[in-house]
Amino acid sequence: MIFRRSLQRELASAAGATFTVLFSILVTWTLIAILGRAAGGKVASGDVLALIVFRSAELLPIILILTSFIAVVATVTRSYRDSEMVVWFASGQSLVAWIRPVLTLGLPMVALVATLSLVVTPWAKMKSAEFVERFQKREDLQRVAPGQFRESSSNDRVFFVERSTEGATVVQNVFVNSVDGNNHSVVVAKQGVIETDAKGGQFLVLSNGRRYEGVPGQADFQTMEFERYSMRVATQVPVLGADVPVAALSTPVLLAAPNRFSEAELLQRIAAPITCLVLMLLAIPLGFVNPRAGSSANMILALLIFFTYNNLVRLSEASVKQGKISFAMGWWPLHLAAILVVLALFAWRLNVNHRYHPLVMLGAFKRRRLLNKAPLAAREEARAE
Repeated sequence: MIFRRSLQRELASAAGATFTVLFSILVTWTLIAILGRAAGGKVASGDVLALIVFRSAELLPIILILTSFIAVVATVTRSYRDSEMVVWFASGQSLVAWIRPVLTLGLPMVALVATLSLVVTPWAKMKSAEFVERFQKREDLQRVAPGQFRESSSNDRVFFVERSTEGATVVQNVFVNSVDGNNHSVVVAKQGVIETDAKGGQFLVLSNGRRYEGVPGQADFQTMEFERYSMRVATQVPVLGADVPVAALSTPVLLAAPNRFSEAELLQRIAAPITCLVLMLLAIPLGFVNPRAGSSANMILALLIFFTYNNLVRLSEASVKQGKISFAMGWWPLHLAAILVVLALFAWRLNVNHRYHPLVMLGAFKRRRLLNKAPLAAREEARAE
């Protein structure tokens, strides 16, 4: 009982430290990616914090799966390295007795991963898609950033302003390039003011500028100077959720509309908690290490197993999405194979005749120590035998 409590505390401590490191890396990487999108004009700068939160929620299931796997591997490896497993086996306990304390921490983790994968992650993807779609369907003038060329929502105009003042309603040194078939028109002005009519339409009123119109490659361009020129800005009413990606649909919606795309998404969501449980059980026999050797190989092998398992899940998802296999034949074979590998490793480690079993290692260590204390003739005789 005391050992189990100590083991659970160690598992919780290792999981907390691992989650802190992985989550910090995740937030940093997400911040850099979203700031790059904001600088490129793909998302609004005011939505950066919300998009970071949504993106972090999307990746939390993977982070928690990796956290639980690494925590169990690290704890078992430390027990082998400090020879605690020798005492554990010598006291009559087996490696199977580790399953209970591991599942005490693991089952709540599996439930959390299932909740995140089935409920929270689709909601986060939906909100993230709404924020991006709302930004893309804003009015043309709201898309303009000082010092940058911006394309209109209808893809027939390019705006450029040198600077903006008075809450972005007044812009200075305006350049507008419009395309209508083969006809091009370029408008430049020293100043522009955003005005709204009684019907809610928006206009960019330019002052003190010129307008050039014609077909590129021909010499019959028309030039016009003006003191005041009104240009209607195409205003698009946002229709959010018109094209919702499958990954952003809720789980009940996916169940209500079965097709190969929804079934592939369901396969991925169901696989997350199963993967978490299987990897934690796999970590128990995988954590074996020779106390006289290094323990870094175990962690490298654990990472390779995690990424391989995750990629195989993605491969199954892609096969269902492409219609190569059905959902009924796609979701279980991989996990069944992983469970069989777990059982095989447990059987291998429980084999007392195995050269790396702790009891065998303890006996070898005792024999070596007795030989070192024995006279030289006795040692040579023992080696000869």
